[in-house]
Amino acid sequence: MKALLGALVLGTLLAGCATSPTGRSQLMLISPEAAIVESRKAYLTTVQQLDQEDKLVDDPRLADRVATITGRLVTEAVARYPRSADWEWSVAIIDDPETVNAWCMAGGRMAVYTGLFEKLRLTDDEFAQIMGHEISHALANHTAERMSRAMAINLGVIAAGVSSDSPGLTMTGAALAAKFALELPNSRTAEAEADRLGIELATRAGYAPDAAVSLWQKMGSLGDSRPPEFMSTHPAPENRQRALAELGAEMQALNPEGRMAAVHPVEIVR
Repeated sequence: MKALLGALVLGTLLAGCATSPTGRSQLMLISPEAAIVESRKAYLTTVQQLDQEDKLVDDPRLADRVATITGRLVTEAVARYPRSADWEWSVAIIDDPETVNAWCMAGGRMAVYTGLFEKLRLTDDEFAQIMGHEISHALANHTAERMSRAMAINLGVIAAGVSSDSPGLTMTGAALAAKFALELPNSRTAEAEADRLGIELATRAGYAPDAAVSLWQKMGSLGDSRPPEFMSTHPAPENRQRALAELGAEMQALNPEGRMAAVHPVEIVR
């Protein structure tokens, strides 16, 4: 039984390989399509709870700003990743002035927190860098990758349960996969990949690449004893600035005239 389960675990890991947009090998035990389905369920639940708590912002000016900037990024995302054309692109603006964060689930469902604007006083170019980064996580299938890491952990727990003849560990395996999928952060490698893809996406959409550097200068100068959520799994701001600054000239050459992309429809969740 132990040998059979070990072979199953190894076979699953070997079969679940994919390649990211930057050519990186990815562990992919959960398909991108399955990640989109699960993300949609989670998003609808989250939005419903936010609505009940009256946490969804309905400020027309802010909604228009978010929709316009994000819409230009989505135009470029769809052009370069045609599979995303049918995604349900949407943004929930969450009333939380203390939270500096944004995210994008598999399938293009996004959220931004008002703390981003209130604490960082973002320019349009800086906000585009944030959303470009988050959209890139979805385009690079990082949600499916994170869920796959959870499944790999789950398989390891099940294997340990069989090895120790402990039914308790075996019983908790499936529950652990779901739990870890929600709690595991993106890897540092995935974050660096989203940086690279995100600055390119923002530049192609018409936003200045040097805003990626000024954004992280602002992040690093917040001075809060509790770092913003957006920074919790990221490299130090000074390292981020240096890496992004080195990409500046290369990115600028992609859109030297700063041509603004058309605005793809993006739903603002109200």
